[in-house]
Amino acid sequence: MGKLKLSDRQLYALVEAVKLSEFTKPSQSAKRKAFQKYRVTGWENSKLTGVFYSIQRRLGLIDEIIEELVGVSPLILDPWFRAVLRVAVEVAVFRDPSEKTVQHLRGLAKFLSKRTHPYVGYYYYDLLPRVINYVPRLDSKEKRLKWEYLFPEWFIRKMWSLLGDEAEELLKALNKVLPVSLRVNRLKASVEEVENYLRKRNLHFEKSERVETVIRVFDPFNPGVLIEKGIAFPQEEASAVASIVLAPKPGEIVVDLAAAPGGKTLHLAELMQNRGKIYAFDIDSERIGRMKKLLKWAGVEIADVKKLDGRKAHEVLGEEIADRVLLDAPCTSDGTMAKNPELRWRLREKNIPKIVELQKELIESAWKLLKPGGRLLYSTCSMLPEENEGVVEWFLRRHKEAKLIPLNGPYDSGFLPGTMRAWPHRHQTIGFFYALITKV
Repeated sequence: MGKLKLSDRQLYALVEAVKLSEFTKPSQSAKRKAFQKYRVTGWENSKLTGVFYSIQRRLGLIDEIIEELVGVSPLILDPWFRAVLRVAVEVAVFRDPSEKTVQHLRGLAKFLSKRTHPYVGYYYYDLLPRVINYVPRLDSKEKRLKWEYLFPEWFIRKMWSLLGDEAEELLKALNKVLPVSLRVNRLKASVEEVENYLRKRNLHFEKSERVETVIRVFDPFNPGVLIEKGIAFPQEEASAVASIVLAPKPGEIVVDLAAAPGGKTLHLAELMQNRGKIYAFDIDSERIGRMKKLLKWAGVEIADVKKLDGRKAHEVLGEEIADRVLLDAPCTSDGTMAKNPELRWRLREKNIPKIVELQKELIESAWKLLKPGGRLLYSTCSMLPEENEGVVEWFLRRHKEAKLIPLNGPYDSGFLPGTMRAWPHRHQTIGFFYALITKV
């Protein structure tokens, strides 16, 4: 590959996209807005998109370099200065910029002065040579892996403690882009019909071996038409397995305690053949709005969506009313990092206990809702034992009438016998945990 060539305008577009991405989610929306402003189109859109997502993936590492050079956390710097430094570090440290590009990096001093204060521009101009000549000190295994695979050191240590040398395979897998996974909604279409639709468009795809209604599409593809017709919805294989493990029957009462944006609620309704009742709880208005739209498109008639904290569900519905309860608990979502690359640097080890506390409160509420003989599925898209086996063991110690129903596939055993885990590097899907519990 030749040297990276970027013009002033392209650097301005990257800086604005990086600045916007701090408060505009998903980061894709920030990129689109900034690129439109600077008329970034066609081939240059592809080139700059690659640089932008590379910055998102490396964000924590880039910020560590900035802190080392500036002496303070980048989070307390002026937002424009922070964004310019992030772009400069990506281009100068991690790329091979042409001499002209280096000149344009110097030119960002003027750009900064106009948007902040002339002194900020002068300071950046003086600092840039140190950015260009930066050499990292990789004096430990964690630091080497952090630079190679772009994950926080604490996360690398955790995965190493779980998997030993195999952890490197997991880190590799989390850096691969997953294909678009669709789950066919059999309330409206057959798998064959969707396969024919994809074939007609010459798209390369494969059917999941573990979930017969999941199809992976390997070519760039916008599934918008299929979604709006209610025929198929984006859902990873590991996520679809959750509803299959819970196995609701037509006519049953099912509660989905953290339901939005609705992928599993849709799947539960399909498995129930649109007969029975699903109570779907969530607290995020925007996600609930999206969920209601999807339910309508899918032809789901049995879901009652409630904007309410799942911890209060038993107060609204009453106790021991549900045949099945799905608690796909809020979690760190570290198992989804292949799909959400910027997530890796937002994860904080110190936040885990707070998340675990919420998971424990939700599973207690789920238990109150469950009829004797009913089944509760506790699942997360996390790979951290504290959020998975740790919560289930805590719960089983508190409730002697709770018994695990052993899961023997389609994935591997968890670290607590009877539980199950999907691993990105072993199963080519997102990381997921499952524990099926019955009330004896």
